[in-house]
Amino acid sequence: MVKTLGDRIRELREGKDLSLRELSKKVGEASAAFLSDVELGRRFPSEKTLVNLADALETTIKDLQQYDSRPPVEEMRRIANAHPALGVAFRKLIELPVEEQLKILKNQLPPSDPGERKK
Repeated sequence: MVKTLGDRIRELREGKDLSLRELSKKVGEASAAFLSDVELGRRFPSEKTLVNLADALETTIKDLQQYDSRPPVEEMRRIANAHPALGVAFRKLIELPVEEQLKILKNQLPPSDPGERKK
């Protein structure tokens, strides 16, 4: 299973024995409910919040960013505007849990070895 940004934040938070409310107080501008959504992959923090999370969790912004698998927003907008059908597909895809997204993508990529892809 791929570790997400939310997984990493939860791992660090639990390692410091912090509740969501305690982390929320340390971060400042993020509610416990918002942080819960981040950990569950439903929402994503702004750059400012990500910096504050890194500070509160005593890690680096680079550490957290390596688990942020979201594609760059502006690139996604450009593609969606150029190809409306892809915009609809992107919106449907991002509503799925990460594991489902990975399964779909894995099944759509051409195999590097002809015997690799299962039918």
